[in-house]
Amino acid sequence: MSYTVLVFVKQVPDTQNISGDAMTPEGTVNRAALPAIFNPEDLNALELALQLKDRYGVRVVVATMGMPAAAEVLRQALYRGADEAILVTDRALAGADTLATSYTLSCCAKKIGKVDLILCGRQAIDGDTAQVGPQIAEKLKLPQICYVEEVVELGKGKVVARRAIDGGYEVLESPLPALMTVIDSNEPRPMNAKLIMKYKRARTPSEVAKEFTNSNYTEGNELDARLRSLEAKGLLIKEYSATDINADPARIGFPGSPTKVKQVMSVVLTASEAKSVPATAEGINELIHELISDHTLG
Repeated sequence: MSYTVLVFVKQVPDTQNISGDAMTPEGTVNRAALPAIFNPEDLNALELALQLKDRYGVRVVVATMGMPAAAEVLRQALYRGADEAILVTDRALAGADTLATSYTLSCCAKKIGKVDLILCGRQAIDGDTAQVGPQIAEKLKLPQICYVEEVVELGKGKVVARRAIDGGYEVLESPLPALMTVIDSNEPRPMNAKLIMKYKRARTPSEVAKEFTNSNYTEGNELDARLRSLEAKGLLIKEYSATDINADPARIGFPGSPTKVKQVMSVVLTASEAKSVPATAEGINELIHELISDHTLG
């Protein structure tokens, strides 16, 4: 039996270069102020899906919610071996917190149809909440396994996975369909040169429309012909709006997000707060007693 694995990925601002301009006055991330990258643990989730493709021949579908520019991470997924890419983009989705994001992605999964396994990175570096994956599972009423390191077995309507826990690991079995969140326990494969050559011209409808606008094309039938040509070559990245996925306007974007960020602060530890500990048995013993006395330990 052929399985379909859906991987939700995200284009995120590079938090290593964060600055005072990183947040808007409304308390949302100012993505234009930071360079965009493929969320690291989503790459681990994609790698796990591609390993399943290598082992079991599964079909790998990658989807993201974001601005039109987020299509770049979808191309990077295709360059690594994904079979299909989907962009969910709409101005109405802006300002979404984890609740609104998970609702939107659950609507996307329903739109796609038959999906046997959903993979997400454990968390995104622009929020570090680790909430979206489990929330998607709850909205789709799917069993979930979090902190997955490896899939031991996939088949016969079930998945067996090893997940990290404090002090070790445990092996869990779940019926399909199911959702799993993945940690950074594998080494994402590099982009494949042949696949780059194949998919470097893959475009979303929005990107094609923008290219036509910049080229002063005005004929609608020329745009349609271009889209049909890309689709025939397998180079058209699917694009869904909020309406396309039947999302409730009250549950998406800023209106559907109860979480509001009041303030963002950059905390810098000064030299006066630092303490030097001698690399001796006495120094280490003194440090341990100090940490226990102020309840940092114990």
